[in-house]
Amino acid sequence: MKRRNAFIMLAGAALLLIMAQGVAMAAPLIPSVNVDVGSSNKPQDVAVTLQVMALLTILSLAPGILIMTTSFVRIVVVIGFLRNALSTQNAPPNQVVIALSLFLTFYIMSPYWSQANENGIQPYMAGQITQEEAIKNVVAPVREFMFKQTRESDLALFVNLADDERPESPDDVSTFTLIPAFVISELKTAFQIGFMIYVPFIVIDMIVASTLMSMGMMMLPPVMISLPFKILLFVMVDGWHLLIKSLIISFK
Repeated sequence: MKRRNAFIMLAGAALLLIMAQGVAMAAPLIPSVNVDVGSSNKPQDVAVTLQVMALLTILSLAPGILIMTTSFVRIVVVIGFLRNALSTQNAPPNQVVIALSLFLTFYIMSPYWSQANENGIQPYMAGQITQEEAIKNVVAPVREFMFKQTRESDLALFVNLADDERPESPDDVSTFTLIPAFVISELKTAFQIGFMIYVPFIVIDMIVASTLMSMGMMMLPPVMISLPFKILLFVMVDGWHLLIKSLIISFK
């Protein structure tokens, strides 16, 4: 028995040595990546390096840009209000809310992004325009969308806070001034829609609470009784169809 155990141990050790040798022989085939910072005598190389760093910075900020310059803010806030009004807590879950908001954002923003691609990205890839012209052509459709959804009072607020001169045209408004004005306008619109969503469900809660109190059932949570009625009302009126339709129309 001892001899058998010793034989198994020796066979295992030999197998480990063979595997280690195979890994050592295969190691030179594994590619390695080295990032070095060298010196250059050409200013063009430095400019290209700075452009790459700027591009990486923009890519890291892409989620924030996607959220703050599109219809995503209004959609996700309104769906959040709906979930709270229904008192369903985590139904639909956050993953579903975010995914639905993203796909609706792609649907609403697709005409503007297509215009940016046709006028900015594709001509630049073909070498027909410069990088500055490409950036301007890409930003122009997004600015057009934000101007349509931004209130004049919100835009005037940030123009005055920046001590800028009164703009004579939309082209005179800086993008960094337009974005925060657009965001607070979207939040205001989302809260207005959320208030309209809350009204019918609050009526149901008040009716159920009054009924339970009149029956002396004060220990029973009204939400437990009103939740099925609110879901039934939402399903009977085809709530998702009405909500999504209203959201899309609100951007036109």
